[in-house]
Amino acid sequence: MGKIIFYEDKNYQGRSYECRSDCSDLHSYFNRCNSIRVENGNWMLYENSNYRGRQYFLRRGEYPDFQHWLGFNDSIRSCRLIPQERGSFRIRVYEKEDFRGQMMEFTEDCPNVFTEFNFRDIYSCNVLEGHWVFYDQQNFRGRQYYLRPAEYRRYTDWGALTPRVSSFRRVQDFYQNV
Repeated sequence: MGKIIFYEDKNYQGRSYECRSDCSDLHSYFNRCNSIRVENGNWMLYENSNYRGRQYFLRRGEYPDFQHWLGFNDSIRSCRLIPQERGSFRIRVYEKEDFRGQMMEFTEDCPNVFTEFNFRDIYSCNVLEGHWVFYDQQNFRGRQYYLRPAEYRRYTDWGALTPRVSSFRRVQDFYQNV
């Protein structure tokens, strides 16, 4: 079971809201979000309602201000609890839309897509097992995109504005301190 607490002000001050499951619209619970405590689970936070906009992956830990979760601003309007996976992970990435072109299959994290795949962009992918996070910079940095098991025929299907994916990793049972 997951548990996340959102605070309007930095350093866990001001109005707060505790959440234990997915919420498509947090706006009625707080006006801004400047600090967060993740007590249990892995979470994907979204800048806008209905799981849209910039995404931020958070695991158990304390985030005293939005810069600690690499936030662009103090707007968090929806969140998803990511199911805890302990089984297999498998993803296929493609160099072109609609699963065309060169394909590579991964079962482990990839800190540098260009080194492994010889392409700088991923246009489509098929998440066969597990949950994954794409990053637009190497070594799991930059903009983040959450992918659960599904077919993603084009990069806009996972919420990206460009096909730039420079690294990706599995969402595992991250019950360690950040």
